Amino acid sequence: MSISVFLVDDHAVVRDGLKMLLEARTDIRVVGSVGDGSVALRRISELGPDIVIMDISMPGLDGIGATMQLQRSCPGAKVVILSVHSTSEHISRGLRAGARGYLVKESAGDEVVDAVYVVQSGRYYFSRAIADKVLTNFLEKERGDSSPLDRLSAREREVLCLLTEGKTNQEIAGALFISVKTVETYRCRMMQKLGIHDFASLVKFAIRHGLTGLDEYGSAG
Repeated sequence: MSISVFLVDDHAVVRDGLKMLLEARTDIRVVGSVGDGSVALRRISELGPDIVIMDISMPGLDGIGATMQLQRSCPGAKVVILSVHSTSEHISRGLRAGARGYLVKESAGDEVVDAVYVVQSGRYYFSRAIADKVLTNFLEKERGDSSPLDRLSAREREVLCLLTEGKTNQEIAGALFISVKTVETYRCRMMQKLGIHDFASLVKFAIRHGLTGLDEYGSAG
C-alpha cells in the first residue's frame, strides 16, 4: 500500500522538486500540493494524506499555525516541518505544534524520502544537521532551563506569531475562527505573562525567540 503525501510550500519550485523525489519511489504518492496554509487545511481535510510536508514561512497562516490546526481537524495526518531555520526555538515550536519531524531545507532533497518512511512508521525524524541541537535542547529542558515561550499556551504563541506578521486583530480572529475580543484578551495575557508593556517590545521578543521568519530589523531570514 502506498504512502500518500501532501506538500505545503509557497515556492512552486520547491514543491515540484520534492514531488519528483518522492514519486521516484513506487510506494509514495503525492496527492496534492499548495502554497498557502489556509488552503492546505481545507485540502488536507478533503484528501486525508498520511504525511504532510509543511513549510514554516508562508504568507497568511504559517506552517506552525496550520500544524496546530491540523492536530484538531485532521489528527491522522503526520506533519514534517520544512524550514530554512535550524534554531532551537524554531524546532521547539514545530514539535510543540504537533509535528513528527523537522527537515532543514538545505538538506531536504537528500532526506525527504527517509523522513516520510520514518514518520510513517510512527517515529520522529530530524535532519542530521540538527539532531545534536534537538538532543541538547531536550537535555536543557530536563535540567529546567526553560524558554520564556514556555509561559505561553499554544494558542497564545499562535496569536503572537500572527501579530508579528502585521496581522490586525480582525484578521487574526478570522484566521483562527475566534472573536476579536478573544484576540485582545490573548494579547493582554501574553504581555502580562512575559512582563512586556508595549507592542513593539512584544514583537521584538517574538522575533528573538524564532516566532517569525524576520530578524530584529524586519528583514526576511
